[in-house]
Amino acid sequence: MNQSLLSKFSKSHERTLESSVKEKYYLGFDAGTQSVKVAVYDQNMTCVAKASNKTTIDSPKAGWVNMDADEYFELAKKGMCDCIKQLKKKNISTKLIRAIMGDGIICGIVGVDEEGKAITPYINYLDSRTQSDVDYINNLNLSIWGEETGNPEASCMFPAMHARWFLCNDENFRKKGAKFMHNAPYILSRLAGLTSKDAFVDWGTMSGWGLGYHVHEKEWSDRQLKILGIDKKYLPKIVKPWDIIGKLSEDIAKEVGLEAGIPICAGAGDTMQSMLGSGVSEPGKAVDVAGTCAMFCVSTDEIIPELSKKGNGLIFNSGTLEDTYFYWGFVRTGGLSLRWFKDNICKNQDDKYYEVLSEEAKKVEPGCRGIFFLPYLTGGYGEYSNVKACFLNMNLDTDQYVMWRAVLEAIAYDYLEVINTYRNKGINIDRITITEGGSRNELWNQIKADILDSEVITLETAGGAIVTDCIIGSYAIGDISDLKMALNSSIKIANRYIPKSINTNFYKKQYKLKNDILNVLKKI
Repeated sequence: MNQSLLSKFSKSHERTLESSVKEKYYLGFDAGTQSVKVAVYDQNMTCVAKASNKTTIDSPKAGWVNMDADEYFELAKKGMCDCIKQLKKKNISTKLIRAIMGDGIICGIVGVDEEGKAITPYINYLDSRTQSDVDYINNLNLSIWGEETGNPEASCMFPAMHARWFLCNDENFRKKGAKFMHNAPYILSRLAGLTSKDAFVDWGTMSGWGLGYHVHEKEWSDRQLKILGIDKKYLPKIVKPWDIIGKLSEDIAKEVGLEAGIPICAGAGDTMQSMLGSGVSEPGKAVDVAGTCAMFCVSTDEIIPELSKKGNGLIFNSGTLEDTYFYWGFVRTGGLSLRWFKDNICKNQDDKYYEVLSEEAKKVEPGCRGIFFLPYLTGGYGEYSNVKACFLNMNLDTDQYVMWRAVLEAIAYDYLEVINTYRNKGINIDRITITEGGSRNELWNQIKADILDSEVITLETAGGAIVTDCIIGSYAIGDISDLKMALNSSIKIANRYIPKSINTNFYKKQYKLKNDILNVLKKI
C-alpha cells in the first residue's frame, strides 16, 4: 500500500474509532400478549435493530387463559440474538450497548420459587376464572379500594385476584411459592440471574395489581392485603423504573452474544410506556393504546372521584414518571380479535394479510351492510358478562372483507362506550393519539375518528413503548439528565384523521342499535 493510501486509511480508521467512542446504544423489549418485541436504539433514539417473536396463548377451560413466563424469557433472548445479528451486519459492536430496559403487561402475574423460576402458569387480563371471587370481594362493598387505589371494584383482570386464585388452587405454589412477579420483571430478573429474594416491581406496574396498594404512596397496603388474604411476603419490593436492579449475567451474555455486566433497569408497564411514547407527561391528554387489549387512556394528576365510582368500568393507575396518573377503559380482546380473525377465519398466518384485508375493506361502506360483530372472544364483562363473540346479519354476499370491517367497527364501538364515560364527567376529548400496532391501520384510524367524533393522530414511532424504554435506560445510567425533555423530543406526528360528520351521525344510530342487540342477548 503506498504512503498516500496508507495515510487516507489511517485517517479514515481514526475517524471510525472516534465515532465509535461517541456511539451509544440501548436495548429495550416489550413483552406483550401476542409477541415479545426487542429493539436496539442509538443515542439519537433511531432504531438500528429490531425483532419480534410470537407468544403462545392456551385456553385449557372456558374462561381460562394460560401463558408461559419461561416462553417470555426465551423469546426475549431470541429477540436479543436476532438483534445482535443485525448489529454485526452493520458493524456495530455489542460493547457499545450501555443499558437494558423492558416493559410488560401490567395486569398479569406468575408464581416463582426461591430460585426465581416460574412454577405456575402466567395468568393475565384475558383470564376470567376468578369471576366468582371478584363477585365475593365486590359484595363486601368496601370503600378502601377506591380510597387507596382509585379502583372502587375488583376485576378479573387484576393480579390481586390472580394471586388469591393461586393461593387457593395451585398446590405447586402453596408448596414452593416464594413471590408473585409480572412478566417484564421476570425476564429482567432472569437476565440478571437474580433469585426471589431480589424480586421487584416498578411503581407503575405495581398499580396494575388493581387492589392491594397505596397508589400515591407507592407502597403495599397492609389493610388491603389483610382483607385480600395475601401475605406480604409473596409480594416483590417496589422500585423506580430507572433503578438498576442488576447486571447482565455472564451465562446469559454468552448465550445471546452480548457483553456481561450491562446495567439492567427495573422496567415499566407497557401501557405506561406507550403513554409516555405518545407524549403524555402531563394531565388532560387522551391516548388509544391499540394493542391486544385495546385501551383508552386519559392522564390526570390525581384520583377523580367522579371517575372512580362503581360501575364506570375504568381502571386507575400510576404512570412511569413521578406524580403522574391516568384512567383507562378497555376492550379486552381488541387487538386479539384482529389476530383471531386473520388466523382462524381467513386461515392466513402472514401478518401482511392485515394490509390486504384493510385495503379491500375500504371499498365496504360504513355499517358493513348491516353486519355486526361482537368482539367478546373471552366473554363479555359487566352487565354483558354472559355474552359471547359472534357475527350477526350475514348472508350469501358476506365476504371476509365485509366481516373484517365489522370487526374494526365493533372495537371502535366499545371505545365509544369508554369515551362517553369520560365525556359525561366533563372531560373534553377532541384529539386522540393512537399508538402501538393498531395505529398502522389507516382504515381503522378513520373509523375511530368517525365513530368517536374526534381528531385522531398517529406518530412516526408507532411502537412507542420500546423507544421509551431505551430513553429511560439512557437516563438510568446518566447518559441524559432531563428525562421529560428527552421523551418529548422523540414525539413526531405522522398522520391526522378528521371525523366525517355524515359518517359520525350514521354511526351514532348504529351504536344505539348495537346496544339494543346486547340488551337482548344478555337475557339469553
